[in-house]
Amino acid sequence: MASALPNEPAQARVDSWVWAVRLFKTRSDAAAACRSGHVRVNGVAVKPAHSLKHGDEIRVRVNGVERIVIVERLLTKRVGAAVAVQCLIDKSPPPPDPQLVAAQPRRDRGSGRPTKRERRETDRLLGRED
Repeated sequence: MASALPNEPAQARVDSWVWAVRLFKTRSDAAAACRSGHVRVNGVAVKPAHSLKHGDEIRVRVNGVERIVIVERLLTKRVGAAVAVQCLIDKSPPPPDPQLVAAQPRRDRGSGRPTKRERRETDRLLGRED
């Protein structure tokens, strides 16, 4: 592994690091996520220029899924997927079962609030009848 990354930088920006280890597709996406509070380092929301150190825990929310990673090596430039995996420890919870996700009721986007009839049917289904 030392041959893949000969000189490790002393510090790395959080937006640059999460982009380098392929958690975001572009660095500007990573910086935007930091500015909107979707990136937390050791439980604290950080700005894109926050400096990382070895052992920091990073929680990133990407497309509604939370990823939890521990910094193993600092990077400032994007590397291949095989090298990127060696630079972090992934502690993310497993994704939910697809059958469970499919079984959850969903309303069509833009269909508005439920009507009184739909609300009563939902209440009956859930056993909340008055």
